[in-house]
Amino acid sequence: MTAATLERDAQEFLRFKRAMGIAYRRAEFVLHGFVCFVAQHWGRHGAVSLQEAVLRWTTRTAGRKAVTVANEFGVVRQLCLFRRRRDPGGYVPEHAIAPVKESVFLPCIFTHEQVRQLLAAATAHEGRSMWGGMLRALVLVLYCTGLRLGEAVRLHAADVDLAQGMLIVRHSKGRSRIVPVRADLAQELQCYARLRQQLLQSTGCAEPPAFFLRRDGSALTVHSASDVLRRFLCELGMKPPRGRIGARPYEFRHTFAVHRLTAWAQQGVDVHARLPWLSAYLGHQNVLGTEVYLKATPELLELASRRFKAHVHGRRRQPR
Repeated sequence: MTAATLERDAQEFLRFKRAMGIAYRRAEFVLHGFVCFVAQHWGRHGAVSLQEAVLRWTTRTAGRKAVTVANEFGVVRQLCLFRRRRDPGGYVPEHAIAPVKESVFLPCIFTHEQVRQLLAAATAHEGRSMWGGMLRALVLVLYCTGLRLGEAVRLHAADVDLAQGMLIVRHSKGRSRIVPVRADLAQELQCYARLRQQLLQSTGCAEPPAFFLRRDGSALTVHSASDVLRRFLCELGMKPPRGRIGARPYEFRHTFAVHRLTAWAQQGVDVHARLPWLSAYLGHQNVLGTEVYLKATPELLELASRRFKAHVHGRRRQPR
């Protein structure tokens, strides 16, 4: 094969995936990097064994995280499987080349007090483009529903049905879903909706599709929302001033999941039986993506340990 034919195959593969409703944006970036790697080392039209190209590309940088290598390798392996549809003898790499499939990363979980601090900071914020009423509603949606930041920011006003108490998340990760919300969150969003209408009247802007608006009436962007949330995290000491470490805006989603599981456990609910509920609510493809939250907090593990000890002790005391 050559880099030129590989590029053609990658484009066909992307068209195939997107025809099924899968955005595959990150995968497109990975495939582009793989094609560029092949072109750089063997030329655009130089022949090379696909097996050699995959192996050298996978091991191109020493010291990379195993889970990162495995995720990228998985995309290229999918491309090889796609190529084999028309060439039964086509090479498909073994999983053993990059066997790690699960990240050992444990998310940062906000305490209830930290959530209150972040909410207070958002409510009090009055910047040139960001305003407290909007940021308060955004933080509440992130924490109370576990929506991804992009999902929340991209909500349209038509997607927020406060009469029925639900949000409609459209075309996220290739799927859409309905997210029911509690009455108290619906009331908060009704307050924001009134402030939003006042903002539009004062700026003279026409009704935009976006639900979350900046001070000038333009749609909130993921980049600007992420920036202001990171600023709050730094100001409150939850994240260092520099570096890609510490808490992130995405932790609201993790915190929602763990707090929900912990509340269920404290209520005596069978947490494992409820995992599919939480998985569907969060928009996970399957329950495996939700199970990581079971080990994400010592509080939940301690509660499970106490319950297990009580169960064993009770069995020992039963008369024979």
